[in-house]
This record gives sequence, structure tokens and C-alpha cells, in this order.
Amino acid sequence: MPDKLAALTEGIYLILISLTVPNHGYAIMQNVEKLTHGRVVLGAGTLYGAINNLLDKRWIRALGNNQDSRKKEYVITDLGRSILQIEIMRLGELVSIGLETHNPGGGNNEN
Repeated sequence: MPDKLAALTEGIYLILISLTVPNHGYAIMQNVEKLTHGRVVLGAGTLYGAINNLLDKRWIRALGNNQDSRKKEYVITDLGRSILQIEIMRLGELVSIGLETHNPGGGNNEN
């Protein structure tokens, strides 16, 4: 795994979060909408394009125990969990920087 990864898109991040437990496509779409209180709504084309990309990268895998191909389930892999953890740490650092430098009413604002 490379030392530096590009930032994940919000959609990819939320899909990986949704696949920490096995889920099928429609459940992923519902979960993303729920997690973001309706702010992010994934279309089917966007979702399945992302799923194919994540499968190619081996960040997720399809579960083979479901005979109904319309309800194929996916789950995050160990590699995907590592990528997700790196992104969570990166986002946490960004939040910390924002909180440290944006202090409404404090003396550190230069505006």
C-alpha cells in the first residue's frame, strides 16, 4: 500500500462505511442517505460504478452466498478497512486543524 493515498471522495468513503457489514446495493443507498440525513443521495449508476471500482481495487468483495443476483451483497476487505482507517485519520486531522485555526470570538482569527 502506498504511503500517501489520494483523498477518498465522499461517496466512496460513505460506501466503505456502509460495507463494514455485508450490504446489497439498495441497502447501501439507503444507509448513505440515512447517515447524511438526506444530504447525499447516491444514484444507481453512481453506486454501481463505484462498487465496480472498489471491487477492482480489492477494497470490497462480493459475497457468494446469495443466489439472487439482484441482491448481491458486498463487504469491505482488510485492505479496504486499512484505506478507510487512513481516511478517517486524515479527516480527523483536517477537523483538528479547522478547530485550532477557526476560533470565533477568539484572538487567533486574522479577518
